[in-house]
Amino acid sequence: MSEDKNKAAIIDALLSVAPEVDPSTLDPNRDLREQCDLDSMDFLNFVIALHQALDVNIPEADYPELATFERALRYLNRHLDGSQSGLAP
Repeated sequence: MSEDKNKAAIIDALLSVAPEVDPSTLDPNRDLREQCDLDSMDFLNFVIALHQALDVNIPEADYPELATFERALRYLNRHLDGSQSGLAP
């Protein structure tokens, strides 16, 4: 899985729950919930959108790993080697 595809999936997932977000203004190291004004349901829908777009299992225990754009990207890059994909969140 390419890093560019993962970046695009994160942006698309964010825009699906917060369409007012301008991806060009995102700070990759700042908490997504804070900078995109996501509540817990928005964040859950963000995770579900990632799962659907990339077919990756993201257990609830791993949600903190998606806190920032950069951490989410590292998480996806690490987990999309085929070993954990194909399972529902």
